[in-house]
Amino acid sequence: MFSRKPITKSITNYSQQIERLKRELDTAEAIVIGAGAGLSTAAGFVYDGERFEKYFSDFARAYGFQDMYSGGFYPYHTPEEYWAYWSRYIVANRYMDAPKPVYDHLLKLVENKDYFVITTNVDHCFQKAGFDKKRLFYTQGDYGLFQCSEPCCQETFENEAIVREMADRQENMRIPSELLPVCPRCGKPLTMNLRVDDTFAEDTGWRAAADRYADFLRCHADRAILFLELGVGYNTPGIIKYPFWKLTAQNAKAVYACINFGEAFCPHEIEKQSVCIRKDIQQVLCNLQG
Repeated sequence: MFSRKPITKSITNYSQQIERLKRELDTAEAIVIGAGAGLSTAAGFVYDGERFEKYFSDFARAYGFQDMYSGGFYPYHTPEEYWAYWSRYIVANRYMDAPKPVYDHLLKLVENKDYFVITTNVDHCFQKAGFDKKRLFYTQGDYGLFQCSEPCCQETFENEAIVREMADRQENMRIPSELLPVCPRCGKPLTMNLRVDDTFAEDTGWRAAADRYADFLRCHADRAILFLELGVGYNTPGIIKYPFWKLTAQNAKAVYACINFGEAFCPHEIEKQSVCIRKDIQQVLCNLQG
């Protein structure tokens, strides 16, 4: 529905953009937050550098990869090695708090508003910061959940206890074989509940969250709604970015706001309804509270 003309880039007058976004936050009847990986990066969940070295220096020496993302795709020879890596990864990126209070700042901006969150992040940072879990839709899964690798059922299983035990008891980058997780329904290996292919399990919680999100959009379809996009890139634009553009174009009262350190833009068709800020998300959230 959008033309192929060049998109509108971030407007350079930062102070004007902040003031406009403050007004939109104040006057919006509802806010839909769309969060991508850039939001958690701004909160300090980075996958390389000092943080990688702190938790995975032995893996780096043994296997040669230099960031957590690459480690997730490494072809480990045994499941004991695989789960030694992934248990540490899940503890570091799901069960530890974010190094910076970015999610806390965001909650302060919207906690007294009628809001809903859709996110492709799987690190559970929204819930840990205190966002209402009934207003959250984790579309791509959760590091804190296992599912059957088949899958034999559309169920998920809490993993904190077993993951922490894997991380605590591993030696020489291997977990004890008796800790290998298996499906309680069929006995096949368990895997993470992450949307990487068509085996992703959409459990009852996932489906209920999807329904609540659809209901929220339907109830606010012709009202003054702010679509606040934070750190969303082009890995999966069809989940947040493109729908936000479309919903803004369909509603003259809607406003689309894009905050992205790498690149902030919008189509020409919704330029007058948009606020695009190319800055660090933490800085922007702090300035919005000032």
